[in-house]
Amino acid sequence: MSELIKEIERRKTFGIISHPDAGKTTLTEKLLLFGGAIQEAGAVKSNKIKKGATSDFMEIERQRGISVATSVLAFEYRDHKINILDTPGHKDFAEDTYRTLTAVDSVIVVIDVAKGVEEQTEKLVQVCRMRNIPMFVFINKLDREGKDAFDLLDEVEQKLGLTVCPLSLPIGMGTDFQGIYNIWENNIQLFLEEKKQKVGEAIKFDDINDTTIDEVIGAKAAATLREELELVQSVYPEFSREDYLKGDLQPVFFGSALNNFGVRELLDAFIDIAPKPQPKESETRLVKPEEKDFTGFVFKIHANMDPKHRDRLSFVKIVSGTFKRNENYLLVRENKKMKFSSPNAFFADKKEVVDESFPGDIVGLHDTGNFRIGDTLTAGEKINFKGIPSFSPEHFRYINNDDPLKAKQLAKGIDQLMDEGVAQLFTLEMNNRKIIGTVGALQYEVIQYRLEHEYGAKCTYEPLSIHKACWIEADEKSEEFKEFARLKQRFMARDKFGQLVFLADSSFTIHMTQEKFPNVKLHFISEFRNKQ
Repeated sequence: MSELIKEIERRKTFGIISHPDAGKTTLTEKLLLFGGAIQEAGAVKSNKIKKGATSDFMEIERQRGISVATSVLAFEYRDHKINILDTPGHKDFAEDTYRTLTAVDSVIVVIDVAKGVEEQTEKLVQVCRMRNIPMFVFINKLDREGKDAFDLLDEVEQKLGLTVCPLSLPIGMGTDFQGIYNIWENNIQLFLEEKKQKVGEAIKFDDINDTTIDEVIGAKAAATLREELELVQSVYPEFSREDYLKGDLQPVFFGSALNNFGVRELLDAFIDIAPKPQPKESETRLVKPEEKDFTGFVFKIHANMDPKHRDRLSFVKIVSGTFKRNENYLLVRENKKMKFSSPNAFFADKKEVVDESFPGDIVGLHDTGNFRIGDTLTAGEKINFKGIPSFSPEHFRYINNDDPLKAKQLAKGIDQLMDEGVAQLFTLEMNNRKIIGTVGALQYEVIQYRLEHEYGAKCTYEPLSIHKACWIEADEKSEEFKEFARLKQRFMARDKFGQLVFLADSSFTIHMTQEKFPNVKLHFISEFRNKQ
């Protein structure tokens, strides 16, 4: 077995998705804890613990207790290399999450036991289903009072359209919560350790009819558990790895990430069943991980990972072959050869230089502004990977410079933040005024905060009533286009890449424009733009 195939076999790359506050970042922390990557976990919101969560590295995330940017973490567990992408749950950062889903081979969906399936979870699961990404479901926070386990399983099936298969069951809930019965391994784990930040000892029972169980958890709880197990066996389908990998069956685990309940079971089962790095479709062919030549794509760009050095990192998911330090690779869009002397592997905000990386790995490349989101890097072949869209923003505001002496810093800051995909920049043709479009309103605060703290520039916003940005596809020499451009000149702008955009003020305007100018095509997703 060649080294490349061996390395592919031992890798798992997955994302963690959920509605805000369901406990994604806490679960990530605990997976790292069980993987031995950290000794003590920091609760994301607890003020008692001074240590912030390892995966939230931006200052604004620590202040608000939410994840704003996707963070990448890697650790070794049971001779496997695990790459986790912890995504923002907040809907205002949905675009970052959608892009991240192009770089994972499977996902874990986290659901809050009390709130059940929430709106953002539905949207994210929809994206996963469109791409047939295999999903695990982790029902979290069982140490709190919540919905009945079977009601929750029904809700997951109905609202998310999934076919579930419970692989663990809770014993009690809220104050009566005593542990987890692990269906996957047929044993019971009872956690006795009170310290939430460290891993506690577990007592194991291999036989559900062992009378010691009655003594430890009480006869009533034991009888309920046996009944529920029978119900699971009669109602839910048997687990089939083949169905799971096709995206047709979703295993469900219960637990409390904060208290370490059920996390090890989730991780062990995940290692056993989750897929290794998968092939990816390019515009011309399917690229398989075991191919000899390196290929990869940029799915995220982050400026100022280290505020002291003003560095900018492009995150590249390796699709095939081996990526080696100091080798020449082709940036397909620019037809330009580049070499990287210090490619980074990640552990949240800690980075280390790596000599070689394999399919499934995420590599951070220092970048002076060459990369865009969606770029393909190869050993020489000219291919482009598909499927990293930019959507039309939902919110639009003029951006004004609040400190005339810092115009240069503001321009540089906006430029770099837009490259990250935080928001989109439009420049009006008529007067060169700059407009920032975002998916969610909270992005404006993040941009303002980061411009001031990372670039020393201040900005203010002015409201602007625009419904959608429409990328224009038309013959610019035609009379029809010239008439359209003359009538709509106040609403014509260019995006960051010089592509012409029509900023429509209502859906009625879009409808009328399409009727009146049938040869001027309007696009709401800019994947069309990336082909230019």
